[in-house]
Amino acid sequence: MSAVHNTLVFLSVLPFFPFLIVYGVGLWITKNKKRSLLAAIDVTTLFLIVAVAALFNIVFGTQFGIYLISLLLLITLGLIGGAQNRLKGGVNWRRLIRAVWRITFIGTGFAYLLFTFIGIFGYIINYMS
Repeated sequence: MSAVHNTLVFLSVLPFFPFLIVYGVGLWITKNKKRSLLAAIDVTTLFLIVAVAALFNIVFGTQFGIYLISLLLLITLGLIGGAQNRLKGGVNWRRLIRAVWRITFIGTGFAYLLFTFIGIFGYIINYMS
């Protein structure tokens, strides 16, 4: 159990490794770049959510990170679902979930980089003073 736990922690701390692993394996198996890329994005999003929540907690000294991400996901679901309902007259749940999941990848990827740099620079400033 410890090896599985340590592996998941490692993959959450460095979420670009799951991306590369899934993309490489998917490309090797399917020979389809687009399908491999989308699979890698879908898998990596989960690791990015965990990593960004942890980084948010570290940078801001709170335990609110996962709750904030959950709240933002629910708001995004509501906004996109409402727009889809107005435009199409109904909600296609599969497309809605897929759209929100891919938007989450972009948002958490950006937040991961931002919080990583904030954490590094904050550590350097605290260390130097």
